[in-house]
Formats: sequence, structure tokens, C-alpha cells
Amino acid sequence: MKITDHIQNANGKTLFSFEVIPPQKGTSINDLYKNIDPLMEFKPPFIDVTTSREEYIFIEKENGLFEKKITRKRPGTIGICASLQHKYGVDTVPHILCGGFNKEETEYALVECQYLGIQNVMALRGDSRKDEQYFKAHSEGHPFASDLVKQIKDLNSGKFLHEEIEVAENMDFCIGVAGYPEKHLEAPSLNYDLQMLKQKVENGADYIVTQMFFDNQKFFDFVKQCRDFGIDVPIIPGIKPIATKSHLQILPQIFRIDLPEALISEVQKCKTTAEVRQVGIEWTIQQSKELLDFGVPVLHYYSMGKSDNIFKIAKEIF
Repeated sequence: MKITDHIQNANGKTLFSFEVIPPQKGTSINDLYKNIDPLMEFKPPFIDVTTSREEYIFIEKENGLFEKKITRKRPGTIGICASLQHKYGVDTVPHILCGGFNKEETEYALVECQYLGIQNVMALRGDSRKDEQYFKAHSEGHPFASDLVKQIKDLNSGKFLHEEIEVAENMDFCIGVAGYPEKHLEAPSLNYDLQMLKQKVENGADYIVTQMFFDNQKFFDFVKQCRDFGIDVPIIPGIKPIATKSHLQILPQIFRIDLPEALISEVQKCKTTAEVRQVGIEWTIQQSKELLDFGVPVLHYYSMGKSDNIFKIAKEIF
């Protein structure tokens, strides 16, 4: 079922969902199941699965020199989606990236999704590669998420890259895109960022999931700005609990977001990681309750491979 249908069928009730990352190569998928199993108590209608882009590694040769090789440390997004749908009977949302993929690879991935009964995809530009300061698109790929959305929408109409095919059954993907309550880190202004978001919606995006934020007022303001801009698709808040003291530096640095002074103060008082996790849980419970009162369609949690704190939060909300 499409995400938009799940939202419509909920008749105003807020749904629970979460995002997972694929295990690293060599790691059993059972570790992923162990983290997902407890969260199924809250009946998520869908689960997002991230896609990692390529990175370079250096392999030492017999002569002592190093050879530069490109690899993906967390492959298998579509396979994991199929596995989760089969095991749990829920819809899954694979993340489809511009970064590191050409248009033909994207088309093949979407054909695989159709064959597996995957009806939803998240269309993202993706981050720059770790060895690059700025994002560089694949020479035969898309520079912007709006272009990727258009390719997916074209496929929904039977328009493939090299030909328009009269198909027995059109693809019919529900397309999610990212939104940034505190603007994308590369956008010159929030107004410009909203223009880019509107372009994604005009190209065919069906719903928006936001980047993490810790001040709900930023989300409330973002929703109003979107509506004033004529963006009328569902907007789902993306939520991440603070889990370590290092998040005080890492999250603002990577995502260019602000953390509330009250949250910073509580985390700084903590003497152990367990105390920090508890602060993160309590903050996110309060944040979730406020978003629930606001009437968000879904509370979407970024689990980052761990579920114990998400479970404790959901237990208080759902």
C-alpha cells in the first residue's frame, strides 16, 4: 500500500514508523531483525531502509603499495526491503539516491522494486562522498533530487530512459522526498530551499519527510511556510533521540541544525552514556507528544540500527 493511502486510511490518527540502515557486509541480517522485532508491537505500516553511497578504500598489495578501490560497505537495500515485507508483512521504503548511481542503474533498481511488490520509494540527492568536499553527481546521473523524482514519475507513465514502452502494468510508485525545517546545509536561504522543495512536489513527489530537528517550533514554522508556498502534500516529521554526548558536536556539524539550550544543558550534566540516552528518550517523548497534538500524520524515528530507545519512546506515545 502507498504511504499516502496509509495516511488517508488512518483518518487523522498519527502513525508510527522508523528508518533502519542495512548491516555492513559480513554481518547477519538477524542483527537487524533483533532491533526491528520489539518495534513491531507498535504496528508500523511502513519501514524505511537507507542506501549508502560508494566510498573508496585502500588495499595493500604485495609490493607494499596501496591500490584505491571503490566499494559499498552497506549494500542490499532492496533485498532487505523485500525481506522485511516478507517477514513482517509491512510496506517498505527503499531510499533511491542520485549520488553514486547513474540513470540506468536507477531504472534497474526501480524495475526490481516493482517485481518485488515495493510500492514506495524515497528519492534523495544524497550526501557528498567522504573524500569530496562538495556533492558531485554521477556523470550519467542526476544532480538534483527533483530530477530523480521526474525519472520515477516518468516510469510511472511507462516512459523508460531509451524508449516509451506500452506496458501491461504501469509502475505506480508513491514518491517521498526530504524537507529541511532549518534549510538544507547547501541552500543559500530558506526561501530558496522551499522553492527547490516545491519543484520536487511539482515533479511528482507525494509526501515529505523532514530532516531531524529538536525544536518543534522549527517544524511548525516549516509546515506553515510550506503551505504558504503552495506545498500541500503530507509532511512527516523525522525524529532522532540524542544518544551520546558527542551528538552535541556531531549533529550540528553534519546536518547544520541547532540544538535547544535546554537540551544541551541536560546532556552536559550527564556523567554516563546511559544518562545521556535517558535524557534523549525523555526529550523525544515530550517532543513526540507535542507533534501528536499538532496532528502530524506520522511520527517517523531515525533508529540508526538501535531500537531500545525508540521502543521506550513509542511505549509512551502509542
